[in-house]
Amino acid sequence: MLTCGRLNLPIFLNRIQQEAAISFVSAESKDVRQDPNDAVQRMFESISPRYDLLNHFLSGFMDRSWRRSAVGLLPQAQRVLDLCAGTGDLSVEIHRQLGPDVLLVSADFAGEMLKRSMAKIRAIGGVPRPVQADARCLPWPDSSFDAVTVAFGIRNIYPPEVGLREISRVLRPGGHLVVLEFFGPRRGPVKSFFDFYSRQVLPRVGGVISGDAGAYRYLPESVAAFTGRERFEELLAESQLKCERRVELSGGIATALLAVRQAG
Repeated sequence: MLTCGRLNLPIFLNRIQQEAAISFVSAESKDVRQDPNDAVQRMFESISPRYDLLNHFLSGFMDRSWRRSAVGLLPQAQRVLDLCAGTGDLSVEIHRQLGPDVLLVSADFAGEMLKRSMAKIRAIGGVPRPVQADARCLPWPDSSFDAVTVAFGIRNIYPPEVGLREISRVLRPGGHLVVLEFFGPRRGPVKSFFDFYSRQVLPRVGGVISGDAGAYRYLPESVAAFTGRERFEELLAESQLKCERRVELSGGIATALLAVRQAG
């Protein structure tokens, strides 16, 4: 069992590269292992077989361009942590844009998701470095990474400020965080469409295809319950992460943010 920050990064990277398997990391703290995160973890494990199909289909295949735009915000980096990596679509995009020499670790609390990410990364010539870990108690020492990315996952970390503090801790000063998330359109026809689609269409179609209607009710409910853009930027600042750029995608359906880890 490991507490936050106890895992030596070079030793860890050497080990998982040799084993070519998922590294499982547990947290000692009882507080970070309680619901509601446990329930969310079980939900993502259950829908992993059809997760990619539904992501692409239910977003009208816009999710691919959203990921490209988000990674496009990221300055060149050598050591990157893709947190809440899921089935690895963002990890694949990071490899494509930053090149084969990037040292990328894909971390998620759902092991079934990570298993699916490994084949994708190998298919493009990358080296999979999957880690099953809790985003609220990351195993790496301070300042381990040049960049951290989180795509559609920050709202699944409860409470989010704990996850942001851990992200800030493992980022080196001057390192960058990219967050891709659904904050929802603010107003107008796009907001009306988004609200109707996410509440009426997505749960029904997603439930039929995945066999888990609750999982696809969770998506709009989690978006509605999550903090707004301005409050999220305040949470970033509270964790020494200064928002440098915010890009609204597809009329504000998705939002990409770039933040820098401040010194001190």
